Amino acid sequence: MKCCFRSPAGITCEEEAEVEGLCYWHYDGKSKTQEDLKKRIEKRARTNRPMQYFKLRYTDLQHVDLVHRGSREGYHLSHADLYRSNLQHAHLFGLDLSFSSLMKADLRGANLHSANLEHTNLLGIKLDDAKLEGIQWGDMVRQEWQAEHAEDERDKRQLYSEAEEIYRAIGKVMRNQGMISDLGWFFYREMVTRRKQLPKPSMARFISSFIDLYCGYGEKPLRLLSFSMMLILSLTLLYANTGLLHNGEILTLANSETWSDKLSVLLNSLYFSVVTFTTLGYGDLSPVGYSRMIASLEAFAGSFTIALFVVTFVRRMTR
Repeated sequence: MKCCFRSPAGITCEEEAEVEGLCYWHYDGKSKTQEDLKKRIEKRARTNRPMQYFKLRYTDLQHVDLVHRGSREGYHLSHADLYRSNLQHAHLFGLDLSFSSLMKADLRGANLHSANLEHTNLLGIKLDDAKLEGIQWGDMVRQEWQAEHAEDERDKRQLYSEAEEIYRAIGKVMRNQGMISDLGWFFYREMVTRRKQLPKPSMARFISSFIDLYCGYGEKPLRLLSFSMMLILSLTLLYANTGLLHNGEILTLANSETWSDKLSVLLNSLYFSVVTFTTLGYGDLSPVGYSRMIASLEAFAGSFTIALFVVTFVRRMTR
């Protein structure tokens, strides 16, 4: 007798009744508390038959070995339900757990090297002392993706709150293990999900969005360089129109008749914008009129940006 289970993806279990009993792995009603459960699922994995949609809630799978040795691709346990399962010190190298539920599962000390956790429910998961190098986390955790597609605002805020909790918890584990390379990404996603819980027409959300664009919450120093270049070039055009004083002559595009004169004004304005932004101020060019106010604002923005860039860069290098 063949198993009657058919997944949403059309996957069926073949000849399950002859080995474990009809639909054993796919229904919650089947008890999975046997002492030999670990050996049974290890044996099942070695058959290389699909293991998608397995129901393994509350199971005790300590030290289970689901490493697909001799293959570059791990076993597939996607769309599985492992709610509150005990997977302490489990060997899960390269295991595909995408779209599964590991909610409140205990994976302390487990080996998750190179595992696939894309769109996996990680809320309340315990990962202390787990090996997390090379994990495929995806672009965002499952709850954040669900929040992006939710219509009800209360559901959105709840899902964003859960996503923030997941990012913070995993980031804490990585910090304790010294995994600096991935820590910044989790902190950034934590701040993004925190921002999205704020009311849209609010000053707090606007400021948070600006900080994200400005420096990525201190995790994206290249954004500071992009901001600096945009500001310098934008103010170059303003200086070229409001005027700069050079050897008693006011340089503006309006006073320039030839293209070479206009190019000279633009180059001088660019030079003045750079030295003002970097607060060098050689004194060979001076602002006049409205240029004074613009130069004051640029000098303030430049000194703040440079200081923030140094802090951000040092922070990333010394974690």
